[in-house]
Amino acid sequence: MIKVLLYEDNPQFREGLTMLINGTNGFEVLAAFKNCNGVVDEVEAFSPDVVLMDIDMPGTNGLEGLKLIRRHNSAVKILMLTVFDDNKNVFEALKSGANGYILKKTQPAKLLEYIQDAQSGGAPMTSSIAAQVLRMFSEIPAAKNEDYNLSEREKHVLQLLVNGYSYKMIAAEMFIAIDTVRSHIKKIYEKLQVNSKGEAVAKAFRNKLV
Repeated sequence: MIKVLLYEDNPQFREGLTMLINGTNGFEVLAAFKNCNGVVDEVEAFSPDVVLMDIDMPGTNGLEGLKLIRRHNSAVKILMLTVFDDNKNVFEALKSGANGYILKKTQPAKLLEYIQDAQSGGAPMTSSIAAQVLRMFSEIPAAKNEDYNLSEREKHVLQLLVNGYSYKMIAAEMFIAIDTVRSHIKKIYEKLQVNSKGEAVAKAFRNKLV
């Protein structure tokens, strides 16, 4: 059972998300809130696996809430949810410890897949968000060109991450199991000394790994 804590100020959208998640086997919304005013205490009290968090909320917004959580909890997975894929918020969220960044218009089945990916250690992003990340780092000067001892298969997986593929899409593209994808990505993160998809993509660009 993947336990979700939801932060969304729009009551209709909040209720819709709650019904979607609770109506799916293997998922449960522990609680839903309209802002992050009490986010630290709430995360501690409910101990969710994944926090699904809107960015633009009254009171303490999602970016502020993300930073508050990360000061006290580095383990919980946090997915940012937003209407706009703007550079400023994408960069700020990834820099502050978000595990993924997805658009509200994401199809329900895809949203559930993203939550599952995050809970399993992935870093899901909507394709347009991944494109924003590529643009953000495209002008960063290249660092010392190292290959970090990545195998050809790991380089292939990293290339697909850069292209915005989800774990499921990588598995289908490479004809391997999702657990194998997770194993490859874990090794890639270890070799690159990064903790998120955003960091891995950035390092891939800076070092011309793909």
